[in-house]
Amino acid sequence: QVQLVESGGGLVQPGNSLTLSCVASGGSITGLNLAWFRQAPGKEREFVAAITYSAYSERYSDSVRGRFSISRDNSKSTSYLRMTTLKPEDTGVYYCAATGDVILGGRWPSPETYESWGQGTQVTVAS
Repeated sequence: QVQLVESGGGLVQPGNSLTLSCVASGGSITGLNLAWFRQAPGKEREFVAAITYSAYSERYSDSVRGRFSISRDNSKSTSYLRMTTLKPEDTGVYYCAATGDVILGGRWPSPETYESWGQGTQVTVAS
């Protein structure tokens, strides 16, 4: 399994933008499907976005579609989550995740699908 480390979180005002990064070590991300989740205090971990190993397909939760964008740079072993028009309800700890398994359509949003996780980075959206 690769090791994942997120960065880029912080405090941002509503309406502003932020880009998170997730750097992998201990192996290549070339064949891995990558995802981002988030968890607000007192709530379950929530799927945000995912990108296939080939970068051919992306998936987003309804709450972030049109505002967030996931991407990857295999040469840098890095996944990115570009977040725009941020809202207070986007506040939480953001985690990146990875799996080398084939993912059936319905399993993309499930945390159990991914075997590698980062430690998370805090994003706070407040004025």
